[in-house]
Amino acid sequence: MDTLGFLLPGLVAGPDAIAMRIGERAVGRDRLLAAAEACADRVRGAGTVVIEARPDLSTVVGVLGGLAAGARVVPVSPDAGPLERDHVLTDSRAEVVLGRPEWAGPLRAVPIPDVNAPGPATFEAAAGGPGSMVMYTSGTTGPPKGVVLSVAAIAADLDALAEAWAWTPEDTLVHGLPLFHVHGLVLGMLGALRVGSPVFHTGRPTPAAYAAAGGTLYFGVPTVWSRLVGDPAAARALRGARLLVSGSAGLPAATFEAVAALTGHRPVERYGMTETLITLSSRAAGERRPGHVGVTLPGVRTRLVAEDGAAAADGDTPAELQVRAPTMFDGYLGRPEATAACWTADGWFRTGDIATIGPDGWHRILGRASLDLIKCGGYRIGAGEIEAALLTHPAVSEAAVVGEPDPDLGQRVVAYVVADGVGAAELTAHVATGLSVHKRPRRIVFVPELPRNALGKVQKARLVG
Repeated sequence: MDTLGFLLPGLVAGPDAIAMRIGERAVGRDRLLAAAEACADRVRGAGTVVIEARPDLSTVVGVLGGLAAGARVVPVSPDAGPLERDHVLTDSRAEVVLGRPEWAGPLRAVPIPDVNAPGPATFEAAAGGPGSMVMYTSGTTGPPKGVVLSVAAIAADLDALAEAWAWTPEDTLVHGLPLFHVHGLVLGMLGALRVGSPVFHTGRPTPAAYAAAGGTLYFGVPTVWSRLVGDPAAARALRGARLLVSGSAGLPAATFEAVAALTGHRPVERYGMTETLITLSSRAAGERRPGHVGVTLPGVRTRLVAEDGAAAADGDTPAELQVRAPTMFDGYLGRPEATAACWTADGWFRTGDIATIGPDGWHRILGRASLDLIKCGGYRIGAGEIEAALLTHPAVSEAAVVGEPDPDLGQRVVAYVVADGVGAAELTAHVATGLSVHKRPRRIVFVPELPRNALGKVQKARLVG
């Protein structure tokens, strides 16, 4: 199978215009494709290829080359500690490392062709079948697991997003997200190459870089948008864009409204997991609601299921979101039992996320079932609802709500808050005036910052551990 021809028609069949710019370096489609094919020649026959996914053109060439050669491609964070990295290398059974990182050790190190001098290639489509991506989870519930994503699932998801966001070759995508996650690499780089739109990776997603990029389509995580609205001049520079997209974590309503006021664009929000890719989104041509992640993408079905396995009584009752979609992963690498545990007997994927679904199909994600569904005094409370209420207080900039063991209530609501000039009693009263009294925090802990991962998601396990 010609993996690149199938997955990236915008790269293979497009005109030789600028396909990609990362920082100060740009490359046209022809040179990028030639370098990828030369890289495929160098790794042909390797089962698993790892690459230190830095924000540079070499990373993209290496990923494309590995896929074209029919390998499993495993991006590794350049900031990974030795224990995390060694786990990924061992778990993935890596054979080849692209580039020459100092940690390569016994792996066969293969240099990545330069886009300006790719060298000769005798490339032919891999006979062993298409390549795949293996993206490692954050490991919040144990050692990171390798999520195997087929090129068919990736292609289906990118096509659904292109339709939802009216993404065309006339767009210029701008983002500065890490290339070792789905958001930055699969959506942000492969998505643009599939559609055929130029992509500009800013290196770091700073307000100044976004303002200077001059794109039509921007990707960001909530931290990116929060920092952008902290620089009003930079935010106003995005008024000439067509669409702003936020994902990887919930966008606070206050940030949503501030982005809209400064840029003139109400952000599109979307939802997905590494295992499912993106399954829900608001639309470029439709409504966008703060605190909601839109409706199902084409081919996606969702349902809410209570703890006892029965269908949720109604869409307003928080329950676990389950999904069926053409974008699903092939399984956890080498972990059949963990893979089987993710599925219900009737073939639905258990997301582990708590959600509500309105009568019009709009979804709201309230958090992870393991950490964000708090059972307090007989009530089932979604942490996300309380976090949203706390963030409406002008003194609060960040909030994370968890359940802590309580001998009387079962769990008590505890809020970790980044705030200035406000006391715990005032915040507790603020929540109780907007929500049911039983949802008020029983304890508020003021912290200088919340622990977050590379994509800005709050790591609640570090708060309750």
